[in-house]
Amino acid sequence: MRKRSLDALGIGWQPPRRIMLAAGILAALLVLTGAVAWWTGRGQSGNASAPHTGSSASPKSTSAPVPKPPPGGSKVAGPPPIADPLAFARASAVMLWTFDARTTTSRDDQLAGMHTWMTGETAYADWDSVQAQIPDPLLWSRLKDNAQHASATTYEAHFPSAFKQALAENPQAITEAYIYAVTVRGKTQLAWNGGGGGAEDRQITLAVQCRPGKDCRLVAVSPRVAP
Repeated sequence: MRKRSLDALGIGWQPPRRIMLAAGILAALLVLTGAVAWWTGRGQSGNASAPHTGSSASPKSTSAPVPKPPPGGSKVAGPPPIADPLAFARASAVMLWTFDARTTTSRDDQLAGMHTWMTGETAYADWDSVQAQIPDPLLWSRLKDNAQHASATTYEAHFPSAFKQALAENPQAITEAYIYAVTVRGKTQLAWNGGGGGAEDRQITLAVQCRPGKDCRLVAVSPRVAP
């Protein structure tokens, strides 16, 4: 059975039936195709969308081990000490959009570095949706053969309208888990062997947890972008 994922803060994450999330985090939201629950602890399991690189990998089962940091240290920079959800979401987007297949960093090393950004509260963390953002092993090897690498910048981050509406209707609901939906927009710069390269506009909706007095951490990636 798949690892439990989040109901996408009213924007598409659907939790499987077998795990109950904390009740009463936020009331039901009307968004996109209709009314969806905000972590009611019920609903169907969601499918994370494939990353822009074309990976066809699907979320792994709960038996899949969480990657451990490699002995030599990951090339992925660790999470910055940021307590603001908008700023942390922008940093997270840059991390997710950046890779360098030219280096000795393996795909497992990349995953291990990404995992250091995750919240330690397993009741909320949706690691499947995060690891689905990088290419599958076959595509990663092809990127490495072509010495492909990408850098990223962000230029805007905001709380989706449905999230702001939910908070306006029930301001106390956020105090259950302090998880915020944030949509980030930016751009990636790609390059590969032979002088090839290009730029791509990107956008993503993330769930980040920013408890008072603590640095923010990544919770999940939405399968769709929320306006």
